[in-house]
Amino acid sequence: MSVPIPTPRPVPLPGPASYPRSPVGLGRAAAVLLGLVIAVDLFAVYADFVLYDVTGDLMNGAAGGAVTRRLDGAETLNSVAGGIQSGVLVTCAIVYLCWFVRVRANAGVFDPGEQSMKPWWAVGGWFVPFVNLWYPRRITLEIWDASRPVGARRSHALVNIWWTLWLLSLFSDRLGITDYGKADGADQIRAAAYQLMISDGLDIAAAALAVLVVLRLTRMQHEKALARAGVPAGV
Repeated sequence: MSVPIPTPRPVPLPGPASYPRSPVGLGRAAAVLLGLVIAVDLFAVYADFVLYDVTGDLMNGAAGGAVTRRLDGAETLNSVAGGIQSGVLVTCAIVYLCWFVRVRANAGVFDPGEQSMKPWWAVGGWFVPFVNLWYPRRITLEIWDASRPVGARRSHALVNIWWTLWLLSLFSDRLGITDYGKADGADQIRAAAYQLMISDGLDIAAAALAVLVVLRLTRMQHEKALARAGVPAGV
């Protein structure tokens, strides 16, 4: 009688999220592009001010070919600034989301219990209407808490201030663009230009704080990964 030979059980392979991956490269790239966003926003503020200035002259009674050419030039400059802003923002958003997905995956390694949302929300949360007003902040806070040093005090001030400015810049930008599109007359154009200056200023502040969030979170995860591997943080 033949004796059945037991079939060896397959050894399970480690999952893709069993170890953290370095966020340093993507973090630096995201920070550089956020800096570029700030530079382009400064140019946009200048373009807004030029439009604001020339429409003020029109309201004060200036007329003739010279002021008309200034107005045309100001509107062209504003349009160019808006186009550059859109291109830089899209590029920055792509790199930022790649970094965000990376740090979310690492947070799932550091402290899976801290992550209350599925990993795909790290991207989808930015695009689903209404929930995109708070999901990215919530995910960022959970990543932050999972990445902070052991025993460190929980402080969400930086993330909360950044997110507040980001939302204000979004609403202000939407209002300025809408007002500019409906503007009919120098006074309405001037008011829209002023609103766009406020929006671009808020975006500059939000982008500056976003740089701090990216660099701080990247550093925390890098140091935590080194600690897990038994490597001193200074190495």
